[in-house]
Amino acid sequence: MKATITKIYTKNSEFQYLETIQRNRTKRNRAKEFVVEGVRSINQAVRNHWIINALVYTRDKRLSDWAEGIIEDSEAKIHYVLSLPLMDKLSQKEDTSELIALAAMPDDEFSRIPEREDPLVVVLDRPTNPGNLGTVIRSCDALRVDGVIITGHSVDLYDPEVIRATTGSFFSLPVIRLPSYKELIPWLEGQKRRLSRFQIVGTSAKAELPIQNYDFSAPTVLLVGNENHGLNENFRAICDAIVTIPMYGSATSLNVACATSILLYEVDRQRRK
Repeated sequence: MKATITKIYTKNSEFQYLETIQRNRTKRNRAKEFVVEGVRSINQAVRNHWIINALVYTRDKRLSDWAEGIIEDSEAKIHYVLSLPLMDKLSQKEDTSELIALAAMPDDEFSRIPEREDPLVVVLDRPTNPGNLGTVIRSCDALRVDGVIITGHSVDLYDPEVIRATTGSFFSLPVIRLPSYKELIPWLEGQKRRLSRFQIVGTSAKAELPIQNYDFSAPTVLLVGNENHGLNENFRAICDAIVTIPMYGSATSLNVACATSILLYEVDRQRRK
């Protein structure tokens, strides 16, 4: 089907909509679409078959062969063609992006997480920092995590800063959101019935069990707490074990993204053996 070309040369309602999707969490989630910017992110979205609703670009300057190829091959229903000043204003990159995409948000369904025999799933409890969340997603992609689940009120998963921090990994890994820990419990119980050695492992700077002394070879859900308050008591109550990262010097805790990366590396180290 041929795309609709919408030319925008003023800050009209269409342009205001694009800005709103980029900056307003409530309206972004109501519309169920979000902004994707950057070559790697757009490439990964296309490669992993995410639905692209619209493309945004300018014809006031020559586009690269890459951008022209994306435009030519895209099944996006709408192409917004902006004036160069408006493209400069919309882009959040220092050097204005030549192409921006509007992608559809997938449903937050457990079925998106593959059912393997030795799964590794990370649950993030109320993450608040977009950079941290994006970095955790990137580490999960790099260290063979099967899916990420975010519980409770948190930073918006589809915030442009989160997506930017993943450097494209966002589109290679299923990430779902749940209103609270309660919606997670039936899924965990289902995994316990499905997998005989299934375990739930919490993390805490105050725990006494070092990560290298715990066996992560079994199917595992790793619970990671909030940056400021740690793991909530409801999650602690369902853990089979709570582990910690041994530390030296004066540091008493680590940035949540750093800590999660270290934890995942230890899990992968054990599983590779």
